[in-house]
Amino acid sequence: MTNIRVAQQKDCPYLLELVHELALFERAPEEVTVTLQEFEDAGFGKKPVWKAFVAEDDGKIVAMALYYIRYSTWKGCRLFLEDLIVTENYRGKGIGKSLFDRIIVEAKETGFSGMVWQVLDWNEPALNFYKKYEASIEPGWLNASLSKQQLSNY
Repeated sequence: MTNIRVAQQKDCPYLLELVHELALFERAPEEVTVTLQEFEDAGFGKKPVWKAFVAEDDGKIVAMALYYIRYSTWKGCRLFLEDLIVTENYRGKGIGKSLFDRIIVEAKETGFSGMVWQVLDWNEPALNFYKKYEASIEPGWLNASLSKQQLSNY
């Protein structure tokens, strides 16, 4: 039986393991540079910026949904789903759906004007999953970013 609950600080090492697993799946393991301390501080420090739900099976964390508030000048406050990760051995068992449904409840209960997330265009299982919810998948937007190193150049 899988239990969905709010993430706690003690979960952070396991959440970061899931993040590394996702990065490997997304063919970018070298892109994860956050330390455990930074991760914990960002979720449970003096100014937390993210929240998460975890799925446990027999006390073991097997999945997570991590989110934060995104403000849109067009739409207002929205829930941004940063990561929805189910460890490989637990995929196909409805755990991702349970977490996604819990995130939807959170967005509604908090009064957000909607929720947004990103999905890789080659991730067919994820695309098919989101299509079941009649999600709008928007073409034409490109991601831009500056790394910490790039920021220090200016």
